Amino acid sequence: MIISLAMYFIVMLGIGLYAYKQSTDDVSGYMLGGRNLSPSVAALSAGASDMSGWLLMGLPGAMYLFGLSKVWIAIGLVLGAWANYFLVAPRLRVYTEKANDSITIPDYFANRFDDNKNILRVISAIVIIVFFTLYTSSGVVAGGKLFENSFNMSYEMGLYITTGVVVLYTLFGGFLAVSLTDFVQGCIMFISLLAVPIATFTMLDQPVMDTLANARYDLLLSSPKESEIHALNMMDWFAGGSTIAIISAMAWGLGYFGQPHIIVRFMSVRSVKDMPTMRRVGMSWMTLSAIGAVLTGLFGAAYMLENQMPIDDKETIFLVLSELIFHPLIAGFLLAAILAAIMSTISSQLLVCSSSLTEDFYKIYLNRSASQKELVLVGRISVILVALFAIYLAYDRDSSILDLVSNAWAGFGAAFGPLVLLSLYWKRMNLQGAISGMVVGAATVLFWIYAPITIDGQALSAIIYEIVPGFILSTIAIVVVSLTTAEPKKEITDLFDEVESSL
Repeated sequence: MIISLAMYFIVMLGIGLYAYKQSTDDVSGYMLGGRNLSPSVAALSAGASDMSGWLLMGLPGAMYLFGLSKVWIAIGLVLGAWANYFLVAPRLRVYTEKANDSITIPDYFANRFDDNKNILRVISAIVIIVFFTLYTSSGVVAGGKLFENSFNMSYEMGLYITTGVVVLYTLFGGFLAVSLTDFVQGCIMFISLLAVPIATFTMLDQPVMDTLANARYDLLLSSPKESEIHALNMMDWFAGGSTIAIISAMAWGLGYFGQPHIIVRFMSVRSVKDMPTMRRVGMSWMTLSAIGAVLTGLFGAAYMLENQMPIDDKETIFLVLSELIFHPLIAGFLLAAILAAIMSTISSQLLVCSSSLTEDFYKIYLNRSASQKELVLVGRISVILVALFAIYLAYDRDSSILDLVSNAWAGFGAAFGPLVLLSLYWKRMNLQGAISGMVVGAATVLFWIYAPITIDGQALSAIIYEIVPGFILSTIAIVVVSLTTAEPKKEITDLFDEVESSL
């Protein structure tokens, strides 16, 4: 296992060195790979940076314990990703290049709405830096626990190994290194998510449906928590779920339109003509990987029930199956898949934070005439600073910050999602509408999570996922404020028409 993992780390660092030897002397090259990524690399990079450890740990864990009733989140995410490729990808690629070669999402917002006072840019950059620093720390925690549980290392050593490797290849290779490593990591995740459920299925003696229809808690989890105790009917898609619960689960797909580390991949592909290829590769990867994750949980539950082997934590089912069924050399490769999922997301978030600190703060407020080499240097320093702060936060395993991180998807989806969509499709939208939509979306999500309001004893966020009201109210705010304030300037509408004519 150690040999496999060492080989994985060597390959990642080798890619970072290769990317460093390519041209990264200009900030567009460092932050966007010079807008020259192939569609397959861009697609797998978007997928790998999107899914994180959720795909190999969270989703299989939910399927392992709750069965098909939890599959709606995966369906919502697949549909959301598909809509993102169709609605956002082509237009964003063209618009960001024509809008003064925008490199970051806040940069695009500022150029799209002629934000001379940088109000929109600063608000969006703060949202990105705060949420992504917290998001990054959760990935660092996952890496620390993985090394602690699998190799008996100290938790702190796991933090530094995970972060150290990611920082090295991100620091030197920039966006090109992150995207190429994401491509390799996406391939590893894909192979693993097909290999584990297939191998597990071949080890089963009884039909899966018969086994899961008679599931028992004491054979699934050694000590289930109160929240994990429910009436088992693992093959029922609608078990314990109301219509609102299903809508709430599928609403995860709305978050895609506002995730900076995903949509920035659309800005980096070499040509808008490559978008259909990127979409086909990306959606094939995501659909098959999601099916593999679902089947890993279901087949894993059947395997544990047959062999009467309860596990301590439902989210370790992928790891447990890897170690039980495969040779240690292969198990090490599968362990690398979990690390790949974690590290690909950390690297993307580090680079997005770095680009915001560089383009949206340093260049705007500290040195407007900074050279390209200076901006790249600042970007690299920013990567180190964000990584160190993420490690600092990760030292507290039980920090309440991690509760906030679980809501970051909704925060980005509600604050940025309607703003991105309407900015690409509605010419009448103006700066005031954009600011209002972002503030209302973020505020609604925070209110929905933290307001001391209950209905029939349930918190608002337990009734319906906070992205639903956040997305709706943000859209309404953008439309109402844009229509009741001044029309955008002629140069803004002319740019919109130029983008429309080039699509």
